[in-house]
Amino acid sequence: MSEQTSGAPARRTRLTPEREREVFTTVVDLVREQGYEALTMDAVAARTRSSKATLYRQWESKPKLVATALRHLAEPLTDVDTGSLADDLRHLVTEFLMHATEDTALLNGLAHAVSKDRDLWQALYELHIRPGLDMLDAVLARAVERGELAPDNPAREFLPHLIIGAFGIRRLIENREADAEYMENYLRAVVFPALGIA
Repeated sequence: MSEQTSGAPARRTRLTPEREREVFTTVVDLVREQGYEALTMDAVAARTRSSKATLYRQWESKPKLVATALRHLAEPLTDVDTGSLADDLRHLVTEFLMHATEDTALLNGLAHAVSKDRDLWQALYELHIRPGLDMLDAVLARAVERGELAPDNPAREFLPHLIIGAFGIRRLIENREADAEYMENYLRAVVFPALGIA
C-alpha cells in the first residue's frame, strides 16, 4: 500500500486511548531497540497489528508519530524539596538512575535524528529534557534562598552538564554503568565542592 493516497482524503478514524497508547509504547520501544533511522511504519504496523494506512491517517509521518509518542508517554516529574541542596541532588540522581537504562537507549536512538529534524528535537527537549532542567533550576533557586548556594556561583549553570555527563562518560572511559555508589562518590568529589556545599 502506498504511503499517500490519491483522490479525496480518507476519513480520519479515531483509535481508542488504549490502542493509541499501545502504538506509542511500540514506537518508543522500537526507537530504543533499533534507532530512529531504522524505525519504519511497517514495523509499527506489524507489532501493533495495525494497518500502515491507519497510522498515516492518524499521524501523517514518522517524525510526527515519534514526536507524539514522546509527548504522550512523558512522565511528569515530582518536585523534590528535602530542605538540603545535597539531599535534593542525591534524590534527583536516584530518580535518574531508576530510568537511566531506558532513557539512555531512547536518547541514543534519537541522537542522530534530532540533529537533522528540529521538530523531533523540540519534542525530545520539551518532554524529556526541559522538565528536568526546570526542576533542577527550582532546586538551586531554593538553595540560594536558604543561603546554601551563592547566587553567583560559576558552577551553577554547568550543573546539568556535570550530572548528566557523569552518566555517559563512565561508559565511554571505563565501559561500566554509572551506579549509585559511583554517583555518590562523584557528587562528593566533584559536584558538591563546585557548588561550595558539604
